[in-house]
Amino acid sequence: MTPPLHYAVVGAGIAGLSCARALTDAGVRVTVLDKGRGSGGRMSTRRGEGWACDHGAQYFTARDPRFRAEVARWLAAGVAARWQPRLTVFGADGRRAALGEAGAALARHVGTPRMTAPARHLAEGLNLRLQATVNALYCYDHGWELATAEHGLLPEAFDGVLLALPAPQAVPLLQPVAPDLAAIAGAARMQACWALMARFDAPLALDFDAAFVNHGPLRWIARDTSKPGRAGMETWTLHASPAWSEAHLEETPERVASALIAAFRALGGESPVLWSAHRWRYAITASAVTEGCAWRAGDGIGLCGDWLNGGRVEGAWLSGQALAHGVLAERALA
Repeated sequence: MTPPLHYAVVGAGIAGLSCARALTDAGVRVTVLDKGRGSGGRMSTRRGEGWACDHGAQYFTARDPRFRAEVARWLAAGVAARWQPRLTVFGADGRRAALGEAGAALARHVGTPRMTAPARHLAEGLNLRLQATVNALYCYDHGWELATAEHGLLPEAFDGVLLALPAPQAVPLLQPVAPDLAAIAGAARMQACWALMARFDAPLALDFDAAFVNHGPLRWIARDTSKPGRAGMETWTLHASPAWSEAHLEETPERVASALIAAFRALGGESPVLWSAHRWRYAITASAVTEGCAWRAGDGIGLCGDWLNGGRVEGAWLSGQALAHGVLAERALA
């Protein structure tokens, strides 16, 4: 009997896990590799003693019927819930403004009890290798070989390699083996985001739980403990704007924290008793790269990710599905 095809998925964010899940459910052998200590990518939560904070993706929405069905499965499994925060807007002049009708009606969901939960749900049963930073791809007649920074050349060969990485991380891997795909990734411009996790001894006396901010260094603030399933210290997430984050990319965490806390205080907040800062170097897709995914069947190599599908959690999941369907369609023709 012919052994099942074996694909490597590089990246265990939502796009990579969506792709790996679809392939695995169709009977394809898949190995998922990720440089991190856990799955989820920017669907991430930082935890400490008595507190936890979603410092990456803040919530997700579902517009496409396919993703709406997936979110319904997450809700049924208890790994997601609807979040209904008291939401406001700070305009360019710093004054409060009403949220638009469409924004107010939008259903926002979060992972429960943490934002990582949907990713872990997708990863159940997958062959997941963590702390494996893929740093080279090699294409031979017998298949693809991968090298990692931690373990060197992996012992097995793969029938295909599917990259679910931020575009700037995919480019150096692709240039020696698939320059056309490297060009697609190189056309995407991803921007940074500084995130501050601020902890307080008591709930803040603010009449909102989250806000879009359209002036100063901040773009988003949220009371993390207002989300379903959260407990512990009063915790707020402060996200800096892409422009401010890019301008202060190499700034020290202390200086970043000072600026963001001052901006938060100007909106009615307080100085936290404790804080942690995290720099997302590749957080937001600024350019309109909308291929959905890229698959080179003849070479057995492909790309997926939110940056290929308009950003957002929904875009990442749909991109992974699209790449998996491309692989499966080629397999059906073989």
